[in-house]
Amino acid sequence: MVRTLASRGFTGGVGQLSRGMLAEYWMGTSMGRERRTLALEMAYRPGGVLATKIHLKHIVVATTEGYSSRPGGAQAELLAEVNKLEGDRNLDLVLTEFRNYQRGILPSGPGARSPTEFFASIDAKLEPMTAPAPKTQRSDRDVLNLLAKRARTLHLGPVNYCWFTDPSRALCLKLAGTPTADRPLIWMCDSARCPQATHHSCHRPVWAEHATRTETFIGQLGATRKTERTRLQGDYDRALRVVAEIDAASTTVSEELA
Repeated sequence: MVRTLASRGFTGGVGQLSRGMLAEYWMGTSMGRERRTLALEMAYRPGGVLATKIHLKHIVVATTEGYSSRPGGAQAELLAEVNKLEGDRNLDLVLTEFRNYQRGILPSGPGARSPTEFFASIDAKLEPMTAPAPKTQRSDRDVLNLLAKRARTLHLGPVNYCWFTDPSRALCLKLAGTPTADRPLIWMCDSARCPQATHHSCHRPVWAEHATRTETFIGQLGATRKTERTRLQGDYDRALRVVAEIDAASTTVSEELA
């Protein structure tokens, strides 16, 4: 329903649907969608989940919760557990990247400057000689407290990290025409161009494999397929550039180990 209304200019979520929008959608759709819209309208009222269950003759409340996009009970507990695990995972990833920064392994990509400056500011707070207060944070727990806010902006892509600190700068939202969204469209991310995307050493194998496969495809093209060759050559050059940037960001540590 939200996707259908989005095609008509609606940019919010389920919670922002007005009665007029629900009525408009209800009047122009099939009976199945009428039931779903009615469930949404009823469930978001006080005591509405139980009333919706009775009216729609659902056997269990869990069915009504899923039908009305109003998770509760076991669904709410599962959702809370998933969100907590994602938050802990992001915090561990940010701590890992902070430790990499301290070792001289920097992020690369268009958005590398922002996390690098953030890690530098955290590192300065941990340095006894430069700390503004007598107390300095040394344990991982204290460091995690400093990193927690930035961890909440982290979203994982298959070939990059997205630091969603400013929705107005997100390339995916600009391309989708939804600049006010509260989450990135990570499946639309062009991490080689987005100013909030970074590449790290864990992403290098994916980019290197992409470059190898693209080179193979280019070698199999006939001489007449110039348009396809040009497109693949651009992908190949971009993949090589990303791999080179990741390697360059790790050069300092490699030289010290050598």
